[in-house]
Amino acid sequence: MSDLLHVRDLHVTYRTDEGPLSAVRGIDLRVGRGEVLGIAGESGCGKSTLASTVLRLQPASADVTGAVLFDGADVLTMRWGDLRAVRWAGASIVFQGALHSLNPVRRVGVQIGEPIRVHEPEVGDDEVDARVTDLLEQVGLPAARAAAYPHQLSGGQRQRVMIAMALACRPDLVVADEPTTALDVMVQAQVLDLLSGLVRDLGVGMVVISHDLSVLADVCDRIAVMYAGRVVEQGPADEVFGRALHPYAAALSAAFPRVGDPASRYAPAGLPGDPPDPRESVAGCSFAPRCARAVERCRSEEPPLEEHLPGRTAACWRIGEP
Repeated sequence: MSDLLHVRDLHVTYRTDEGPLSAVRGIDLRVGRGEVLGIAGESGCGKSTLASTVLRLQPASADVTGAVLFDGADVLTMRWGDLRAVRWAGASIVFQGALHSLNPVRRVGVQIGEPIRVHEPEVGDDEVDARVTDLLEQVGLPAARAAAYPHQLSGGQRQRVMIAMALACRPDLVVADEPTTALDVMVQAQVLDLLSGLVRDLGVGMVVISHDLSVLADVCDRIAVMYAGRVVEQGPADEVFGRALHPYAAALSAAFPRVGDPASRYAPAGLPGDPPDPRESVAGCSFAPRCARAVERCRSEEPPLEEHLPGRTAACWRIGEP
């Protein structure tokens, strides 16, 4: 499978009044055509920073090193005109919180059609309207909803509009940042089924970002678990979710209750402590202060991300030890 997206040794540091804040530290990821990669982790681990950097949407206060190769071209160094062509037409993003991402005073059909008009100026109004209708139907909404304003739609409908907008210019890659946040369980399942179907039917590559490992296990081929700006485990979705190697990935998996499992129902599955402050450097493994299995080496040496099983990488000194 050829790489549609290859993130290579990516570092993102924000300049703040209180000093540099390291949000992403040495990320390496690959996404192939027709593949879904999930990015999991707590709030503040760098997931959304990674998502925005894929399309070079990071703020001016961010210092970025490394490479983000989309179809072989580095997004971080390409000229503005080339980057403008990549956005929407080559790769698009579904932002977290559709209500805040949609223009409240414009009808959603106009907003879905806008990227088509910008990137394909040769397309006439009638064809744009026809494509908007097709896109709405593709995401399970009637064509009449094109005339609605965002506030007239439910949360799930707004999320579907965002997905339709992301697909408007038929991109090869879609980045979905927390696409099911604040949705009820039934609507969440519908949106996840929709995303899975789009990858299957259209053959696009997709990156889905979520703090919920169970959400990713349902729709993703592979999962990368992030902690404190690093990937600490990566592998096939069912294996990471069911048999995690890294203690943090195991804690994320345990936080999801399993129906019919008494131990899951009655045993507390929370993780004590908080992620480290990204403004402070941590000697050793950043997860060590919260890890019940940490030893002295964990507190003094940062473990590399290494392959421990075929297709499974993890950054932990204690893997394989009792």
